[in-house]
Amino acid sequence: MASYRIQQFSGHLSANRPAKHPLDPLDAYEIENVVSIVRSQKGTVHFNTVTLHEPRKQDMPKWLANPGTTPVPTRVADVVAVNRSGQVYDVLVDLNRGIITKWEALDGVQPMIILEEMINVEHILCKDPRVIEQCSIIGNAPEDMDKVYCDPWTITHDEKYGTKARAQQALLYYRPHVDDSQYSFPLDFYPVFDVAKKEVIDVDIPPVRRPLSLAKPNNYHVPDIEKEGGFRTGLKPINITQPERVSFTVQNRVIRWQNWSIHVGFNYREGIVLNDINFFDKFEGKNRPLFYRLSLAELVVPYGNPDHPHHRKHAFDIGEYGAGNMTNSLALGIKNAICIHEEDAGILFKHTDFRDDSTIVTRGRKLLISHIFTAANYEYCIYWVFHQDGTIQLEIKLTGILNTACINPGDDTEGYGTEVYTAEPITLLLRPRNFFEKNPCMDIPPSYAITPSQVQQGKDGCHCAPSKESVNV
Repeated sequence: MASYRIQQFSGHLSANRPAKHPLDPLDAYEIENVVSIVRSQKGTVHFNTVTLHEPRKQDMPKWLANPGTTPVPTRVADVVAVNRSGQVYDVLVDLNRGIITKWEALDGVQPMIILEEMINVEHILCKDPRVIEQCSIIGNAPEDMDKVYCDPWTITHDEKYGTKARAQQALLYYRPHVDDSQYSFPLDFYPVFDVAKKEVIDVDIPPVRRPLSLAKPNNYHVPDIEKEGGFRTGLKPINITQPERVSFTVQNRVIRWQNWSIHVGFNYREGIVLNDINFFDKFEGKNRPLFYRLSLAELVVPYGNPDHPHHRKHAFDIGEYGAGNMTNSLALGIKNAICIHEEDAGILFKHTDFRDDSTIVTRGRKLLISHIFTAANYEYCIYWVFHQDGTIQLEIKLTGILNTACINPGDDTEGYGTEVYTAEPITLLLRPRNFFEKNPCMDIPPSYAITPSQVQQGKDGCHCAPSKESVNV
């Protein structure tokens, strides 16, 4: 599985050739080289992550100004490794010299959850006698354990397990048929799984049990929709074409479009990373640097339901699972993971003169650099949008399926959820809050920036009202 993911991401990142840009992600050859170097010097360890350790920002301006003549900064890999006893190591590998430059043991921490671990949880958990017993109690026969599915979530903090156990709470669901949505049938108990030991270490059982729902699945399959009257009608086709192909160019990993130039990177944690973002100023005849680096740094989803064990549903989807790791491969028309396309942007500028009713209007267009990642039941569509007027916009579309739990008729939801499936037991849709954190690293020269010293302030520190002495900035 690990080798498959390396091959998959190598297609997303770059071909097997020396990097043309210091911020290009590691390619498959470099990743394999890092693994070989670490194993030759440190023996057998598990590789949690292998990614580019980006050069220091202060080392980049000379190369960016003269990439043809300036030496390329040293390629360094950042590795998180785990030995057989569970000890975590923070590692740096110098790829130019083929040596380890940092090997630091980290205590009291847990590395990111990876796909292989989540798959192991589901496979092992459904064979555990305690899990089979609890499934039988609520109405799922032992021979139907193949219909039980698991979404492993990290446990943010629980004193019962401490920080040394690599524990995950297993959210269990029942799927009557392979094409059904298991989120319509949440089970009422939650096993806790130790990923390092590969065993169930606890089972959270509610004081009041809720039987397995035997209601007919409410699906949206084509035959089901046709039985209910079919699809909507009245929509006429919309054809979106570019007969002269796209307006942007891609050279290695640098995109140029409508005065914009952007280096596009990608890593396991943040997904898309944009570097060296410039806008060409035709009046000055040079690029205006705007951002050295742009990425989505973190995404936290607290659910807030105080009922045990729902209070532990507090996912850090980027830090704990990785937007890059969970990125969907786009097979239909887009063979890799990052989508680059143009869209009509409606009106860019418009003005009507009331005196003679003359009108000026300019049509807008935008460039989108995007990827989509799936975190268990949820989908996040991340769009970095560049406009012709120099605006950069981050647009995030939230879709997929919301997290669910089951309650008995008459249970008070206390405002923490919405009843969406009223068969007994009732399916409760839990209400999350999604907090996104960007990580912008500005790169605007002082001559272009507005500094506090240029803005007049009042005695209380607030901006004062305009006056004869005020300077409009």
